[in-house]
Amino acid sequence: MFTVVSSDGTAIAAERHGTTGPVLVLVGGTLMTRARHAPLAALLASEFSVVNYDRRGRGDSGDHPVYEVQREIDDLDALIESVGGPVLLFGMSSGAVLALEAVARGSSVSALALYEPPFVVDGTRPPLPADYVDRVEAALARGSATEALTHFLTTGLALPDEDIAGMRNTPVWAAWEAAARTLPYDGRLMSGTMSGRPLPTDRWSSVSVPVLVAHGGAGEAYTAHAAKELASHGDNYTLHTLPGQTHAVDPQALAPVLTAFFTGRPLEA
Repeated sequence: MFTVVSSDGTAIAAERHGTTGPVLVLVGGTLMTRARHAPLAALLASEFSVVNYDRRGRGDSGDHPVYEVQREIDDLDALIESVGGPVLLFGMSSGAVLALEAVARGSSVSALALYEPPFVVDGTRPPLPADYVDRVEAALARGSATEALTHFLTTGLALPDEDIAGMRNTPVWAAWEAAARTLPYDGRLMSGTMSGRPLPTDRWSSVSVPVLVAHGGAGEAYTAHAAKELASHGDNYTLHTLPGQTHAVDPQALAPVLTAFFTGRPLEA
C-alpha cells in the first residue's frame, strides 16, 4: 500500500499489484473501495502493473469538506504522476464516467476501458430526479446514512423495495452505510447524464485515445443502450458485450477482455 497527496491536501490510498508491464489504474464506482477490485487486480497483475485505489472519502483515503469533480480528477492525476504516466485506465460504473471525464480534461492516459457507465439515455428506466442529490444530502445532514443509501438504491439504481429489504441483512450493508457520505459525489459526477435524454455530443469530444465501452449481455437494457450510444461518439470507441454478465461483472470474465484491449489483441466475440 502507498499514498499520494492530491492538490487540495487529501491523502489518497492505493496498492500496487504486479511490477512488470504498463501501469493500469482501476477506478471504482459508487460506494466501492479498492477491496472490490482486488480480485480483478490480481488477475491482471501478470501482464500489468496495476494500481488499485480508494476514491476520496472511502476506505483508507482522506476527504475534503468541499467536493468538486475536478478534485477527484486531481486525485487521479496525483496517482498518475507518482507512477509515471501515461497510464492505462479502467473505470467501473460511475467510476467509468470519472475516468472518461479525466481523459477529457487532459489526464495522462494512453487508453481507456469502461464498464457500464450508468447513463440513462432513453425511457428504458426512470430518469434520475432533479432533486436526487439534494435529497441524499438532506438525509446525510440528518445523520441518516440508511435513508441516504435507501434513496440511492431505489432512485439511483431503480431497485425494487423487496431487493433492498434483502440487502439489509447482508454484511455489505454496513460497508455501504460507511461510504454513504460519498453518494452525493457520484450524484454530482453523473449530473445531466441520467435524464433519459441522449448524451451530449461535445462533452467528451476531446477524448482521442482508444476507448473500450463494455457492457453485460445479461444486464439491464438501459446500461446496454447507454454503452451503445457512448460507443457511437467516435471511431476511437469500441463496443463490446460480455455474454451472460450483469452490472456485477465476474472478474474472471472481465480480466481477459481488458487484457486483450490494452495489449492490442483481438477481442473475443
